[in-house]
Amino acid sequence: MITLYQFPRAWNIPNPSQFCVKLETYLRMAGIEYRVAETLPLYAPLGKLPFIEDNGQKLADSRLIIRYLQQYYGDSLDEHLLAEQRAQALAWQRLLEEHLYWVCMYSRWQYGSENWQINKQAIFQGLPQPMMDIVAAIYRLRIRGQLRGHGIGRLPAADIFELGLRDVAALSAALHGKTFLLGNRPSSVDASAYGILINLIACPISSPVKDYALSQAALVDYCRRMQLRYFPELGEPTFGD
Repeated sequence: MITLYQFPRAWNIPNPSQFCVKLETYLRMAGIEYRVAETLPLYAPLGKLPFIEDNGQKLADSRLIIRYLQQYYGDSLDEHLLAEQRAQALAWQRLLEEHLYWVCMYSRWQYGSENWQINKQAIFQGLPQPMMDIVAAIYRLRIRGQLRGHGIGRLPAADIFELGLRDVAALSAALHGKTFLLGNRPSSVDASAYGILINLIACPISSPVKDYALSQAALVDYCRRMQLRYFPELGEPTFGD
C-alpha cells in the first residue's frame, strides 16, 4: 500500500499544506488505497512535503507523483478529457500552483505577525520548544528567499494582493454554474484547485485575497462540495476567521 507522508491535519481541512491536500485528494478521487504518515519536511527527499513511498521507492513533487500514479494505477480521472480540456487543465494548474499559491505563501509567511504565528503552530506543531521556534525561523527565511526568487516577494503587499485578486476572479468566473473546474465531471486539476482554494478561504490566515474569495459564492460552494464529497469525515469546512 502507498504511504503518503504529509503534515498533520489542522484547521478542519485535510492539511495546512496546499500540495498535501492536492495529493491526498487525488488519491481519494482516483480510488487508490493509501495510508498517512505524519512527518515534517526535514525528512523529505526534496526537503518538501508531500512525498510517497510505494513498492520500496520514495517519490517527491506532487506533479511527478500524480504522473507516476497515472502510469501505474490508471488514469481514471482524465481519460475523458478532450485535448482542449487538457490544455485548459494545464493552464489552470499553472495559475493555481505557480502564482496564486505564492500569493497565499506570502500571506502566511510574511504578511503580519499574527498570520505567521498561526501558520507556525499548524506546520510545526509536532516539534517541542525551543526546537519549534528555531526550525520555524529557518524555514521562514527559506520561504522568504523562495518568494524573492519567484519575483512576487519583491513587490509591495498591495501589488501582490491585486495580482491574487485577479487569479481568484478568474477561478470564480470559471466555476460559475459548474460542479467542477472543467464541467460536471471531476478531473485531476480539481485536486489542485481544491488544495489551493481550501487553504485560502477555510484557514485562519487573513488577507485581502481571502476576503474577496469569501465573497465569491462559486468558490465557497466548490470548496464545500469538494470537502463533503472527498473528506466527509471532516464535515463542512469553516469559512472565515
